[in-house]
Amino acid sequence: MAVSEGTNWQILETQGNGRVLVAQEKLARRWIASGLVEAGLFSSFDFGSQHFWAISCGSSQVLCPVTEGRSPDSKVEALSFALALKATRDIDPESALQDSLYVEKISRLLPTYSISSKTEDDVVLGYWLSGGACVSAKSIRRLRQAMSWLGAVHLVDVVRSAGFEIEEETPAETAGVSPSRSIAGQVSRVDQKDSNAGQQPVATVFELAGRPDLAAFFNEHIVDIVQYRDRYKAMGIDFPSAVVLQGPPGCGKTFAVDRLIDFLGWPSFQIDASSVASPYIHETSKKVAEVFDKAMQNAPSVLVIDEMEAFLADREIGSGHYRVEEVAEFLRRIPEAASNEVLIVGMTNRVDLIDPAILRRGRFDHVVKVDFATEVEVLSLLEKLLLTLPKEDDVDPELFVRELAGRPLSDVAFVVREGARLAARSGKDKLDQGSLVSAINASPAREREGSARRRIGFV
Repeated sequence: MAVSEGTNWQILETQGNGRVLVAQEKLARRWIASGLVEAGLFSSFDFGSQHFWAISCGSSQVLCPVTEGRSPDSKVEALSFALALKATRDIDPESALQDSLYVEKISRLLPTYSISSKTEDDVVLGYWLSGGACVSAKSIRRLRQAMSWLGAVHLVDVVRSAGFEIEEETPAETAGVSPSRSIAGQVSRVDQKDSNAGQQPVATVFELAGRPDLAAFFNEHIVDIVQYRDRYKAMGIDFPSAVVLQGPPGCGKTFAVDRLIDFLGWPSFQIDASSVASPYIHETSKKVAEVFDKAMQNAPSVLVIDEMEAFLADREIGSGHYRVEEVAEFLRRIPEAASNEVLIVGMTNRVDLIDPAILRRGRFDHVVKVDFATEVEVLSLLEKLLLTLPKEDDVDPELFVRELAGRPLSDVAFVVREGARLAARSGKDKLDQGSLVSAINASPAREREGSARRRIGFV
């Protein structure tokens, strides 16, 4: 059965889920003449009065038109295409490749010569990597929107492997750590003294606006171990241990983890109810295993387990055999992933519901309490958020600290955003104190779970 076909070629399925490219002799000889393919790689046969040439591949190798490719599942797959593109261009610098056939077996893109116009190669690469978006591979920020699982440092590696230079600013690549450019995760650089061999590497420090204690924890137990691998490995510490962040909704757990992922620049994967939960027996465990496998294939990487209580509830509570199976899958996979350079970060609002076997040291070595922001943390975040905004001299963040302390960090960000909106709506070109006062008056703290709620209906 033909799965793809053009005027002079067809791609057919074979037994064992393999594929075979069948091309008319004229097209195949053109590939050979250009140096893209060696004649010995083809088999040939006659069909009626016509002569055809064929090249086959196994089920694990990609053979398809570039226009029909899907976004790669791993860095290895992305690199394979990028290297094939470069190898093709080194041999044939002129032919259009947007209509080409990707033959992973020989690491080539074979032009079909069916169109005269030529799309730039960086767009061809971006199209393949994103799974169909017309985006230049040189635009790392746009490309990352379609490949959020692949860290910026790794994505840059893929694009450069194809022979492209990155013109836009990208996260720094210092000691394998990619610092975030966001306001809330800016990087401080700590210069080290010169040695006789020259300037020592520059260390990077993770910062988290509004959460200095949590940032200090990440720096000590994760960032420092990543930056100074040899030093820690000599002491028997190969990789950072798994961590649980626990605290009420809105306390900034997800925000902190997102900033850490941006800082590290590693591929990230997530397990949550929307991605792996299934009503079918064994299906959830299977999906969980697939996510762990993908994280290990792309190591070093980060695996985030959100809403841990949904998957890892105490088995003594009586949730059925399928729940016991899911917990057992996590018990087996967490140490395996950590030994394969996967940083596991769990998040939960109800740590008391989680199975004790999951929380014991050796699986999750650290359980960190992340509570609502203190006055010091609120002031730190306010100063960071206001730093990039045009503002009047009378703006004083300290006047709002007491009102915002003890509330979710998202409330702090909302007040600043709402104040800026009110100022712009009034025709002002700078944020003023009055706009911030109006914003905070219009944004009272929402009632938390367990507090009195307004009743609607008959009383």
